Amino acid sequence: MPARTTSAESADMPVPQRLLAVATRLFAERGYDRTSVQEIVEAAGVTKGALYHYFGSKDDLLHEVYARMLRLQQQRLDAVADSDAPVEERLRTAAADVVVTTIENLDDAMIFFRSMHQLSPEKYKQVRAERRRYHERFRALVEEGQRSGVFSSATPADLVVDYHFGSVHHLSTWYRADGPLTPQQVADHLADLLLRALRP
Repeated sequence: MPARTTSAESADMPVPQRLLAVATRLFAERGYDRTSVQEIVEAAGVTKGALYHYFGSKDDLLHEVYARMLRLQQQRLDAVADSDAPVEERLRTAAADVVVTTIENLDDAMIFFRSMHQLSPEKYKQVRAERRRYHERFRALVEEGQRSGVFSSATPADLVVDYHFGSVHHLSTWYRADGPLTPQQVADHLADLLLRALRP
């Protein structure tokens, strides 16, 4: 039975966004490898030609599912990191924000971490570079606090960053919208754990 467009994938939506919304839903429901280009275009109500006009391949759609979330997170991290707030406040805000934005885009995160190994080598390398840029900016906040004595230097900054992002990357395996904690509560708990680990 062909997939149908949902209200979140309205025909009024511009074609690239509609294709992305449909692909995200189908990848989440069926898996990337079990979703065909034909199923995506049928559900979006467009032709294959339209898909290939905006996205060169199904691989490009998978890349864009994650890249749009990472762009949002990078913009927000840059704004926080560039602010005049004390470094402890900037790190806590950044640590909580990446949790909230991941939960708000949980399908995107789940699809990506489940399917990233299916990206072409070129796209995989591109994504790793984009993620590395984000992690390096986040790590710079930890290092700034360690240099100024606000944070303990007992644990290397790289390990601190890996610890936090390990928790973030596993959100899609356990977080449920109908669970006992709101996205902000989860974010606050994980940000507090990070700052406690850095306390001098």
